[in-house]
This record gives sequence, C-alpha cells and structure tokens, in this order.
Amino acid sequence: MVLMGGRSSEREISLKTGKAVANALKELGHEVYELDLDKELPCKLLEIKPDKVFIALHGRYGEDGTVQGIVNYKRLPFFE
Repeated sequence: MVLMGGRSSEREISLKTGKAVANALKELGHEVYELDLDKELPCKLLEIKPDKVFIALHGRYGEDGTVQGIVNYKRLPFFE
C-alpha cells in the first residue's frame, strides 16, 4: 500500500511521489494499492490488510509521526 495525498499544503507533491513509488513497485512485480489519505485511514487499513505500507506523505501527518503512529498501532510494517 502506498499512502499519498492528504490535506497538507504539499498534497500535490505527495501525490506525485506516491504515484512514482507505486509505479516502481508495480514494475518490480508487486501488487500495489494506492490510497489517498483521509480520515477513514484506520478503517481502510483493517479492510485492505496490506503486507507493508509506504508512506509518501509530505507536510503535516506524513512528517510529524501521526500516520506512522496509526500504522504502528495497527501492527503493520512500513518502509522507513
């Protein structure tokens, strides 16, 4: 799963980063789910049950540890 977008002022950059990461992972043969961050993240993580999460968020939430905390709480590994 690649988390991108969100509501920060850096949303557009995050979407570009996330798309590039998702495309690279797909080219390597991985099944990739792209998710634009919203308030439903905890529920979506439980529903999708990704093997690993790549956090391609910039600005608030992505760089302040908020999303990493949610992913850790759900006991999902993420790329660091």
